[in-house]
Amino acid sequence: MDRVIFHCDLNSFYASVELLSHPELRHRPVAVCGDPASRHGIILAKNEPAKAFQVKTAETIWQAKRKCPDLTLLPAHHGLYRDFSRKVNSLYQEYTDLVEPFGIDESWLDVTGTLHLFGGDGAVLADRLRDEVRGRFGLTISVGVSFNKVFAKLGSDYKKPDVTTVITRDNFQKIVWPLPVTDLLYVGRAAAQTFQQFGVHTIGDLAAFDREQLFRLLGKNGVQLHDFASGEDHSPVASAGQYTPPKSIGNGYTFPDDLQGREKIRAGVAQLADQVATRLRRHGMKCQGVSLAIRDPNFRDISRQTRLDPPTDLARELTQAAMELADSCWNMSNPVRALTVTAIYLIPIEEAGAQLDLFSAGLDVKRQRLERLEVAMDAIRAKYGPGAIAPASTPRDPGQERHAPPPGGGK
Repeated sequence: MDRVIFHCDLNSFYASVELLSHPELRHRPVAVCGDPASRHGIILAKNEPAKAFQVKTAETIWQAKRKCPDLTLLPAHHGLYRDFSRKVNSLYQEYTDLVEPFGIDESWLDVTGTLHLFGGDGAVLADRLRDEVRGRFGLTISVGVSFNKVFAKLGSDYKKPDVTTVITRDNFQKIVWPLPVTDLLYVGRAAAQTFQQFGVHTIGDLAAFDREQLFRLLGKNGVQLHDFASGEDHSPVASAGQYTPPKSIGNGYTFPDDLQGREKIRAGVAQLADQVATRLRRHGMKCQGVSLAIRDPNFRDISRQTRLDPPTDLARELTQAAMELADSCWNMSNPVRALTVTAIYLIPIEEAGAQLDLFSAGLDVKRQRLERLEVAMDAIRAKYGPGAIAPASTPRDPGQERHAPPPGGGK
């Protein structure tokens, strides 16, 4: 028997939460944004009237205002969004214990085992959920109902806002296969460019493409994407509250003033690397690679990544690796608007230790000392706050904008 999977997506989440306090703006174009005075002028979310003017998430305020001069801008309240997210997920758990958040405003629900308690019809239960969210919280959700997670998410994206879309084994080729291949979960920019070169434009094109050739082109990721397009996703929905180790950990900032010169760029990298290393230790992980993304004042991006041996959770080693990437791809006299440092290829600390033992008699004394030092810094921050201690190279008053929201964002 097929599973019954829901993907529930809170519509225009940040904007919808803000409009609860501003009902008079509900039918006017509204966007939630950062602080323009600190160069945080990026659209974080927008409501349906703003979408009608083609206002887009992550574009600058001046771009949005050029499209929609009457756009009303509201400040973000992230604590409030987290609170609503917890409440909505608690509602989902009244229907099943298999609730897996995917960012702050999206969740998968596996109702296969409980559907009989609520009438036995997935579409009817999805409509009931939409009514409950609207009635309890004044928010709306779009729900995709399908036999796997990937198609359920495509369903919630198919029509918005406040709609239920059912994708079955009988109709998925008609609904899913004409969609752009970029709509498929985890089709990133690099994969999309590769697909373009081979004439793969739709999800149906991908499903029809030779699986072995996809493996040669994209490795295991290509095979996985082929399975997704063909309806062969069998990944489970995690239990509510179940910890899922992160696949990568990254931090990014837009700086109030462009960074120029190697010393200033290194200071920015060091700050980000320190935060990433702290989060790695908090999760009990080490990374086997690091990625660096650089954005110039014209919003052009360049990114590079490299493998690390041995795996690390040390800020100093992340900084060194990221700067080697910067030296290889960036003219240090050119201005830098934003940086992102990401730890990739993560493994648990225990596995990292076991791998090291295979190749060395043990960690050298200097590395052990550095690890003890950074753990001590973690303890100081835990007691006195995240700003209590930082590397000497950290900029004093960064006034920065984070670029690493949970998947899904505020839309």
